[in-house]
This record gives sequence, structure tokens and C-alpha cells, in this order.
Amino acid sequence: LAVPQSDLYSLGVTCIHFLTDIPPFDLFDVNDDCWAWEQYLPSPVSSRLTQILNKLLQTTISQRFQSADEIMRLLGINSLIATPPTPKCHSLRIFKGHTAAVNAIALNPDGQIASVSADKTTRLWDINTGKAIFTAYKHTDSVNSVAFNLDGTIATASSDRTLKLWSSSLQEIFTLTGHTRAVKSLSFSPNGQILASGSWDKTIKLWNIRTGQEIYTLTGHKLQVTSVAFSSQGILASASFDRTIRLWQSDTWENRPVITLVGHVQAVLAVAFSPNGQILATGSDDKTIKLWDVSTLSVIHTLSGHCWSVVTVVFSADGETLISGSWDKTVKFWRVSTGEEIATFTGHEDSVLTVAVGPDAVASCSKDKTVQLISLPDVSLP
Repeated sequence: LAVPQSDLYSLGVTCIHFLTDIPPFDLFDVNDDCWAWEQYLPSPVSSRLTQILNKLLQTTISQRFQSADEIMRLLGINSLIATPPTPKCHSLRIFKGHTAAVNAIALNPDGQIASVSADKTTRLWDINTGKAIFTAYKHTDSVNSVAFNLDGTIATASSDRTLKLWSSSLQEIFTLTGHTRAVKSLSFSPNGQILASGSWDKTIKLWNIRTGQEIYTLTGHKLQVTSVAFSSQGILASASFDRTIRLWQSDTWENRPVITLVGHVQAVLAVAFSPNGQILATGSDDKTIKLWDVSTLSVIHTLSGHCWSVVTVVFSADGETLISGSWDKTVKFWRVSTGEEIATFTGHEDSVLTVAVGPDAVASCSKDKTVQLISLPDVSLP
């Protein structure tokens, strides 16, 4: 069995060989079952070094040093491997009130959080007090996605096959019908005039926000559509159980997607663009996140670290950090430029379902029925 103590034993044998210039086999006393090396030293060594070498050479593993750091401390040397402090994330506030899994959240610049739940409700919270301001009960099945528009209106998508548009005080404006199965995701266009929705009926629908009328139905995915997102340039990305990501342009709504991205080995569950629209992040059932260069359509980084499906991804406002959530109950922070993991939040008791960012805040929601406001780790560039 390979253990660190075996490596340290080998280090001790190597040391006495160099000190005596005698092959190790000639330094072991078989009769007494011990190392007889001190008598062959050409010049004496300190008693402390002798003690250290003899402990390295113990035949019983438990009697040897258990780590290299233990030896270095005896020698008065600090560890040569500098372990950078791990940025800490903790919960700043927990929002409670939903009676089932909180499926999605969105933050607005006014210090409010919108949340939707499997309990069929939509709630609006004051981020500073943690109190629910408004609650809407109009959907008849699980509510799966929520987004704020530029003017403060709110859109929700539900397993009841509908989308709803709400005023900033959760007064219903429109109900959008047309999907034939659960609606799982939605996204507003950059100018706020179009709403895109992705459904388990394998389609994406585009809606006119002013009239509530359907504009186009985009087809092409072979299985359920799990996520949709607009870029700042108006490109629409969609993800699907068919393991692909499709990119659509506004001038080709009625045609095929601009491109189909293939790379994940299981269902793609989340898509998000960086604020400048140059990078696309995708999360998958294969436990990885991929960062794609939108101009070259190539993978920049594949991020590994989650131990279960990655179901939500979002960029920080400056585009330098990616935040992901997983069924493994964690929220992870990644440095976009290098792909390295820089912090992990472990405050949820069940699967994380959505993460969202605001001007100065990160929030997450979970199957544990809560929304949590998360402290931002120090993710400044080294």
C-alpha cells in the first residue's frame, strides 16, 4: 500500500546513503533488524539530524513521521508549499417562506429578489430586510423560471405550460400560452422588447412583450429545451437534453440556428453569456462547465469541481468571475481568465437550483426551500 510514510522511509534511506557513501543494502543489519549507519559516517552529524533520520527509518509505519511538514517543523523550517487562504463565502441572509423547492430567482437594481417555487407561487423580497413584499398565486403548477425586464416588469415560466408577465408589484399583465409542455426557462432580449422561452416540448418561443403575442417558434432541438439566454448583442443561446447548445440570430429566427455547439457528454442544463457577450458558459449533467469563445466557437476552459449536475451558471457584473450551482448542494466561484476554482459556498442543505447576481450581491436558491444571500469572496486577480 502506497502511503506518505513509505516515501519518507525512502527519503531516510537515501539520506544515509549520501552521508556514508555506502549502498543501503550494506547498511542494514539483518540480524538485529535495524539500520547500522552511524558508525560509517565519515564525520559526525548533529544529534537532531540523527534523531530525525532514525525516525524516518523505523520499520513500523506508525512510528515514522506522518508528513514532511512534521520533519520541517523539527528542523525549524516553514513549509515550502505555501497554501493560499481559501476565500470564505457565507450566508448573509436566509429568505424563508416557500413551502417547496425554490426553483429560480432574479435580482433587480432596486434591492429586490424575485423567487419562484414548486409551491406554485412567485414572491418578491426586500433584500435588506429578508421580508416578502408581494406574493402571487396565479400559476397552477410549479413555477420554474423568473426574470426582471429593464422596466421592472417580471416574467415567470411554469409547468402549467404558460408564461406570465407581472407588474413590479406582481399584478398580472399577460398570460402567454402556446407551449404544449412545461416551460422551463426564459430570458429577455437586451432591449427588453422580446421574451424567449424554452420548453420541454423541444421548442423555443419568442414573444412580443407589448402585445403578449407569439412572434416565432424555433425548432431544431431533438429533446427538451432546458435553458435559454440572450447575449448583449442579441444572440440567443439554448440548451437541451440532446447534449447540444444552439445559437440563434434575430435575422434568422425563421431558419435554422446559426450554429450548434457539441462538447458535453450528457444533457446541457444551463447557459449564460458574459456581460460583453464574448464568452458563453454552459453547465451540464456531466458535472462540468464549459466556457466557449463566441467568436471562434471553441472551448476556452472546461471547469471541473462539482460532483453532480451543474444546473445554473451566471457571470459577475464585471465578467471576471463565473458562479455555478449544482445538485451537489454547492455554489462555486471560478476565475474566468484561468478556469480555476476560487471559492465554494456550502450553506444549502439540498440541491442548488439557481444562482443570480445583482450589482453588489449574489443569491442562490435551493430544493431546501430557501433563498440565500451570499457574501462575495475576495476574487481579485493575483
